[in-house]
Amino acid sequence: MRRLKRRSQFLRAARGNRAGRSAFGLQAIATDQPEPGIGYTVTKKVGNSPERNRMKRRLRAAAAACARDFRPGHDYVLLARREALGQPFAKMVLDLADLIARVHDKNAGSRHNSPGRGQRNARP
Repeated sequence: MRRLKRRSQFLRAARGNRAGRSAFGLQAIATDQPEPGIGYTVTKKVGNSPERNRMKRRLRAAAAACARDFRPGHDYVLLARREALGQPFAKMVLDLADLIARVHDKNAGSRHNSPGRGQRNARP
Protein backbone atom coordinates (compact mmCIF):
# COMPACT_ATOMS: atom_id res chain seq x y z
CA MET A 1 0.00 0.00 0.00
CA ARG A 2 1.17 3.49 -0.70
CA ARG A 3 1.26 6.14 1.99
CA LEU A 4 -0.72 9.39 1.83
CA LYS A 5 1.60 12.25 2.69
CA ARG A 6 0.24 15.47 1.21
CA ARG A 7 -2.52 17.55 2.75
CA SER A 8 -4.47 17.56 -0.51
CA GLN A 9 -4.71 13.76 -0.39
CA PHE A 10 -6.17 13.91 3.13
CA LEU A 11 -8.66 16.64 2.15
CA ARG A 12 -9.79 14.62 -0.87
CA ALA A 13 -10.41 11.57 1.34
CA ALA A 14 -12.45 13.74 3.73
CA ARG A 15 -14.95 14.35 0.91
CA GLY A 16 -15.56 10.62 0.51
CA ASN A 17 -17.49 8.05 2.53
CA ARG A 18 -17.07 7.93 6.30
CA ALA A 19 -17.63 5.39 9.02
CA GLY A 20 -16.57 5.33 12.65
CA ARG A 21 -16.08 3.38 15.83
CA SER A 22 -15.12 4.48 19.32
CA ALA A 23 -11.36 4.10 18.77
CA PHE A 24 -11.05 5.52 15.24
CA GLY A 25 -12.83 6.73 12.15
CA LEU A 26 -12.29 5.80 8.51
CA GLN A 27 -12.63 7.97 5.41
CA ALA A 28 -12.44 6.51 1.91
CA ILE A 29 -12.65 7.86 -1.62
CA ALA A 30 -12.11 6.35 -5.06
CA THR A 31 -9.00 7.44 -6.99
CA ASP A 32 -7.34 6.61 -10.27
CA GLN A 33 -4.33 5.00 -8.57
CA PRO A 34 -4.07 1.22 -9.00
CA GLU A 35 -2.71 0.68 -5.48
CA PRO A 36 -4.70 1.59 -2.35
CA GLY A 37 -3.36 4.54 -0.38
CA ILE A 38 -3.55 4.97 3.39
CA GLY A 39 -2.95 7.88 5.73
CA TYR A 40 -3.14 8.34 9.50
CA THR A 41 -4.30 11.37 11.47
CA VAL A 42 -4.01 11.99 15.20
CA THR A 43 -4.75 15.52 16.41
CA LYS A 44 -3.01 17.22 19.32
CA LYS A 45 -6.30 17.27 21.23
CA VAL A 46 -6.03 13.50 21.62
CA GLY A 47 -2.90 13.40 23.75
CA ASN A 48 0.76 14.20 24.08
CA SER A 49 3.41 13.16 21.55
CA PRO A 50 4.21 9.67 22.90
CA GLU A 51 0.50 8.83 23.12
CA ARG A 52 -0.17 10.09 19.58
CA ASN A 53 2.77 8.08 18.24
CA ARG A 54 1.54 4.96 20.04
CA MET A 55 -1.92 5.44 18.48
CA LYS A 56 -0.39 5.76 15.01
CA ARG A 57 1.67 2.60 15.52
CA ARG A 58 -1.45 0.69 16.60
CA LEU A 59 -3.39 1.98 13.57
CA ARG A 60 -0.54 1.03 11.22
CA ALA A 61 -0.42 -2.47 12.68
CA ALA A 62 -4.22 -2.85 12.38
CA ALA A 63 -4.07 -1.64 8.76
CA ALA A 64 -1.32 -4.16 8.01
CA ALA A 65 -3.47 -6.92 9.50
CA CYS A 66 -6.39 -5.86 7.26
CA ALA A 67 -4.27 -5.19 4.15
CA ARG A 68 -6.22 -7.70 2.03
CA ASP A 69 -9.49 -5.83 2.73
CA PHE A 70 -8.35 -2.49 1.28
CA ARG A 71 -9.56 -2.12 -2.30
CA PRO A 72 -7.34 -1.00 -5.19
CA GLY A 73 -8.20 2.41 -6.57
CA HIS A 74 -9.15 3.92 -3.20
CA ASP A 75 -7.52 6.21 -0.65
CA TYR A 76 -8.19 5.66 3.06
CA VAL A 77 -7.56 7.89 6.08
CA LEU A 78 -7.70 6.54 9.64
CA LEU A 79 -8.56 9.14 12.29
CA ALA A 80 -7.46 8.07 15.77
CA ARG A 81 -9.42 8.79 18.93
CA ARG A 82 -8.30 8.54 22.55
CA GLU A 83 -9.91 5.10 22.96
CA ALA A 84 -7.36 3.66 20.52
CA LEU A 85 -4.85 3.43 23.39
CA GLY A 86 -6.88 1.12 25.60
CA GLN A 87 -8.83 -0.97 23.13
CA PRO A 88 -7.67 -4.58 22.61
CA PHE A 89 -5.80 -4.96 19.33
CA ALA A 90 -7.98 -7.84 18.13
CA LYS A 91 -11.06 -5.62 18.46
CA MET A 92 -9.33 -2.85 16.51
CA VAL A 93 -8.63 -5.24 13.65
CA LEU A 94 -12.24 -6.49 13.60
CA ASP A 95 -13.58 -2.93 13.72
CA LEU A 96 -11.32 -1.84 10.87
CA ALA A 97 -12.39 -4.76 8.68
CA ASP A 98 -16.04 -3.87 9.41
CA LEU A 99 -15.49 -0.18 8.63
CA ILE A 100 -13.81 -0.97 5.32
CA ALA A 101 -16.85 -3.01 4.31
CA ARG A 102 -19.16 -0.22 5.52
CA VAL A 103 -17.55 2.59 3.53
CA HIS A 104 -17.93 0.48 0.37
CA ASP A 105 -21.54 -0.53 1.09
CA LYS A 106 -23.85 1.18 -1.42
CA ASN A 107 -26.87 1.12 0.92
CA ALA A 108 -25.06 2.37 4.04
CA GLY A 109 -25.78 6.04 3.38
CA SER A 110 -29.53 5.64 3.09
CA ARG A 111 -29.69 3.30 6.08
CA HIS A 112 -27.45 5.16 8.55
CA ASN A 113 -27.93 8.80 7.60
CA SER A 114 -31.70 9.12 7.70
CA PRO A 115 -32.91 12.66 8.34
CA GLY A 116 -34.79 11.65 11.49
CA ARG A 117 -37.46 14.27 12.17
CA GLY A 118 -37.87 15.42 8.58
CA GLN A 119 -35.86 17.55 6.25
CA ARG A 120 -34.28 20.72 7.59
CA ASN A 121 -34.68 22.83 4.47
CA ALA A 122 -38.37 22.09 3.98
CA ARG A 123 -40.50 25.22 3.87
CA PRO A 124 -44.23 25.25 4.72
